[in-house]
Amino acid sequence: MNLAFSIARRYLFAKKSQNVINVISLISMVGVLTASMALLVVLSVFNGLHDFVGNLYGNFDPDLKVVPSEGKVISLDSINLEDIKNIDGIELVSETLENQALLKFDKRRAPAMVLGVDSTFNKISSIDSIIVDGEFKLHHKNSNLGVIGGLLADQLALRLNFVTPLVMYVPKRTGSINMMAPQNAFRKEYINPSGIFMVQQPEYDSQYLIIGIDQARRLFEYDSNIISSLYVKVTNPDLTDKVKKEIEKISGSKLKPLNREEQHQAFYKVMRVEKLMAYLILSFILAIAAFNVIGTMSMLIFEKKESIFTLKSMGGDRKLITRIFLVEGLLISLLGVIIGLVLGIVLVLLQQHVGLIKFSGGGSFLVDAYPVQLVWSDVFLVLVTVCIIGYLAAWYPVKVIVKRYYSETGMP
Repeated sequence: MNLAFSIARRYLFAKKSQNVINVISLISMVGVLTASMALLVVLSVFNGLHDFVGNLYGNFDPDLKVVPSEGKVISLDSINLEDIKNIDGIELVSETLENQALLKFDKRRAPAMVLGVDSTFNKISSIDSIIVDGEFKLHHKNSNLGVIGGLLADQLALRLNFVTPLVMYVPKRTGSINMMAPQNAFRKEYINPSGIFMVQQPEYDSQYLIIGIDQARRLFEYDSNIISSLYVKVTNPDLTDKVKKEIEKISGSKLKPLNREEQHQAFYKVMRVEKLMAYLILSFILAIAAFNVIGTMSMLIFEKKESIFTLKSMGGDRKLITRIFLVEGLLISLLGVIIGLVLGIVLVLLQQHVGLIKFSGGGSFLVDAYPVQLVWSDVFLVLVTVCIIGYLAAWYPVKVIVKRYYSETGMP
């Protein structure tokens, strides 16, 4: 193999009798270089979008959201809550109760998701960091307060300085309904909004109202031990999977802990599919670029025809000759991919830390520059992909042409 590599390297960098061979070799290498760089940059853009949107969700979502395996709610009496709180790696646990309601403010109405939380919720989530007006406060003296999503507040034309309270309506869960007075079939609670938050995600900003869990239990007619989920904060993100397994072990089949990706499984699944499709499309383009190697290898083997005869006369068999030109074809692809990866890494790091390409709009976006994130596994993936494609692109012409030359000379 060392002999084949040494000869292939000399053939690659040696001056050719026909200058066009040098040009075609350079074109092949530049094609692989450009496609490799583009593939790495595109994968890094998807990584950046993944992290960017994940950080937006992280301002509201907990590290782990523990929900009932069946149904919407579960009784604290049926789970080992204290054992869960004592799991090594758990910092805080918050009880929540979530359900749908109809909101009414003045003459406007809008459906919403009412989330009742306890006093530790703002320590588990980063809700304070996304309050754009007012403050996060659920109680003041004898008054019930709450915070509402920005888009939902706009639907209701609600502002914090208005005196009119916000009314929440839900159908009664218990008791009979008098058809002569259907308005009595609803329970209602009042709050005065203390803050408006913006997650910058419509599924939160246009739907959620956060109130105290005691008021939520009254509104939905649940006992004080009923919850719809537990919000869990871990001491270290690296311990999330370990804590998740411990919760599953303690609760058995009653509870299902969800990490941040599992809380938005559909979104992250779409992101993974889009990244995969981008990888496949660019790999196809890379394959087209790499197949320029076919023309390069054909002309190079013809150029070195006399050298092949010399090697045969010195005892070199067809396997050695084939290996020499296969290695040379692979070297062309390797040179292209290495230079392309270096340029791609430099571009991604500059974009990541300096922000070469910025959004136009004068700071009206959440970030000034396109988000990217370099992941070294993507670098390795591009390298392996190019090596495989480069080898396959060189294998066929080398195998066929070298065999033909052997047949022409009558050698085995």
